[in-house]
Amino acid sequence: MTGASRRHHGVRFIDIKGTVFQVDTVTSAAPIALRHLDNLWIQVSGTRCNIECRHCFNSSGPRETSFGLMTLDAVRRAIAAAASRGVREIYFTGGEPFLHAQVLEMIACALSVAPTTVLTNGMLIGDRIADTLAALAVDARYSLEVRVSLDGYTEEMNDAIRGRGVFRLALAGAVRLAHRNLLPLITIVRTWDDDDELAMVAAFTRALRDAGCDRPRLKILPALPLGRELTRVAGLQRDECVTTAMLAGFDSDLLMCSNSRLVTDRGVWVCPLLVDQPDARLGTTLDDAANTYELRHQTCVTCWRYGTICGNVSARIEGPDIATAQGMR
Repeated sequence: MTGASRRHHGVRFIDIKGTVFQVDTVTSAAPIALRHLDNLWIQVSGTRCNIECRHCFNSSGPRETSFGLMTLDAVRRAIAAAASRGVREIYFTGGEPFLHAQVLEMIACALSVAPTTVLTNGMLIGDRIADTLAALAVDARYSLEVRVSLDGYTEEMNDAIRGRGVFRLALAGAVRLAHRNLLPLITIVRTWDDDDELAMVAAFTRALRDAGCDRPRLKILPALPLGRELTRVAGLQRDECVTTAMLAGFDSDLLMCSNSRLVTDRGVWVCPLLVDQPDARLGTTLDDAANTYELRHQTCVTCWRYGTICGNVSARIEGPDIATAQGMR
């Protein structure tokens, strides 16, 4: 998949291996409904974080309070509601989940229902938290994953994006987990050219092994046109949307909005990537979660291009079978 985009007479196009799609403005966004609730995302710490990454998609940080901490009771209710709907995976996100004093109790509750993942910067994972997580993983009925974010394989490269001192603490947290046989999934935002991909993967793998993670696991994410990333990188497109033609012959299960919902202290959102978008709020509880949503944001196009980018296993979409001449506009 090339994913190359261009403009012609003011109209923006995407070329996927020779199949060209017009990427329209929000006036023609395709609607999509929740087909089944496979994934429950819980923004347990709101937008409160101990660091302020330059590319953060929801602009979390030490002084950011647009979303607050969720209570233990609220999280338990959300997990129970999702369990009654057959949820298959539960994700804890933020902000930084380990800023929440009761997050370990929440993780234990989730593990009684479904496989559970915690997304963290890793800096707060000391011996006590690592020991508790390892014990939960051993005793739980379902699997526990911990995703630790790094954006460079050197201190200089990582800390230029995530802040001074972050690399050493995050790497130490990942190593603590690895030494307890709870292998962290290192999550990296792609900030390099496609031609450098293999070299970057090799460099991250070497750095992790040298640090003590003898079985490195990597997940590479595309940069998202959201939050602080809009100011970090000039020229990001902001007016794209997914059209009905782009969904012709396309497996909509590859889109989070067809199988996932995010719960916060301020209600339910269609997905974690759109938590800053008021139109992505569907209601106050998961009972409201089945509402149809129009794919009107440029981030929806990113999800369409790459598929399930937020899950632990990404599905990169390859053309041209995803569409036919219907995609020609």
